[in-house]
Amino acid sequence: MATKKSNSSTKSTKTKPTKGATAAKPVKKSEIEAPKTKTVEKTKAKKSCFAGFFAKKYEENESILTIFKNRKFYGALLGEVIGTMLLALLLITLSLMGIASIATYAFAVIAILVAVYAFSGACLNPIVTVGMMASRRMSVVRGIMYIVAEVIGAWLGWLIFNGFHLAGGDLASYDVPTMATVAEGSFWMVTMVELLGAAIIGFFFARAIEYKRSAFTFAAVVAGGMALAVVIGYVVSIAFLGLSSNFIFNPAVALMMQIFPQAGENFGEVLGGICQALSIYALIPMIGGVIGFYLSDFAKKLLED
Repeated sequence: MATKKSNSSTKSTKTKPTKGATAAKPVKKSEIEAPKTKTVEKTKAKKSCFAGFFAKKYEENESILTIFKNRKFYGALLGEVIGTMLLALLLITLSLMGIASIATYAFAVIAILVAVYAFSGACLNPIVTVGMMASRRMSVVRGIMYIVAEVIGAWLGWLIFNGFHLAGGDLASYDVPTMATVAEGSFWMVTMVELLGAAIIGFFFARAIEYKRSAFTFAAVVAGGMALAVVIGYVVSIAFLGLSSNFIFNPAVALMMQIFPQAGENFGEVLGGICQALSIYALIPMIGGVIGFYLSDFAKKLLED
């Protein structure tokens, strides 16, 4: 009997909770797996840091059906025409003076960009416009219309310069500037100069957009990139090609500077010259601009957590 009592008393002492002690709560399965889930989510987030690389960076509703109903769009086109006209006048006139005028060039570009920035964002160059479209900072319809406006602006700048030249007659001390003819064997060298300069301009423009709250800072960064591209292009051209006017880094202005052959032995030769000129001074620079924008976006993504 004593043994049975002791067993019963032992059982009772085991089951009775002590005073002041709290009963242990059962651990839920979700609480155990929660830290693992968070770790997995962080790992996935790090692996997918480039998920939004090609995401739209412009208004979602901007399309061919809506953009022409916006009055501000026409103001932007006018700004591109005026800005590119002034830039074309600057590039054409300074092409007669050489690298000695690079400081004047930089300050003039800053003034043009600041004046036009509020209207259209001051692309003023098909290199930049194509880069904006490729990086999805601008809709395709806006980009195409910007390029048309830039070509019109460059044409107006050329007309103004040529008008003064014709009015001067025999008194004009300078000839109308033209692009230097690409000699045989120098095609790839000239192409690389255009590609490198366009990539520099595209990269600097993409970085300058980060300072869009300050028009002057934006203009200074872009002008600095353009001046750097001109200096590099000039030095490379003089050192390796013996030419000083075989680059322009602006397809809209290049089209006005007689890049196309005027004559040839046959139609095939003329057509080949036209295709060569378009590839060097239009297609390759636009590709370089896209590369510059992508390099900027790639570097920016690497810095993000």
